[in-house]
Amino acid sequence: MSSDSEMAVFGEAASFLRKSEKERIEAQSKPFDAKNSCFVIHPKRVYARGLITAREGDKVTVKNDEGASVTVKEDQVCPQNPPKFDKIEDMAMLTHLNEPSVLYNLADRYAAWM
Repeated sequence: MSSDSEMAVFGEAASFLRKSEKERIEAQSKPFDAKNSCFVIHPKRVYARGLITAREGDKVTVKNDEGASVTVKEDQVCPQNPPKFDKIEDMAMLTHLNEPSVLYNLADRYAAWM
């Protein structure tokens, strides 16, 4: 990745192309539970971010970002990437390259005009 000084050549557009160094450092310091952070199927939004609260056999209980608890088969849950990968421009660098990770990354970048 390029540093902020290398992005200066793009002028005002630089903030729309890549997160600043400060934002990247803040993202790396966010608390993240790699074993329990996941994406779960959501009836209206296709996928929702969630946190695994219980495991029982091949089923897991996930509390999604809306606060609702859902019990699904373990193969219906996709792992989340650490926050340092939020809005990453090269999605091949994602730790977990799965459908919800790609969709959320694109949505985050679009929302931030990146």
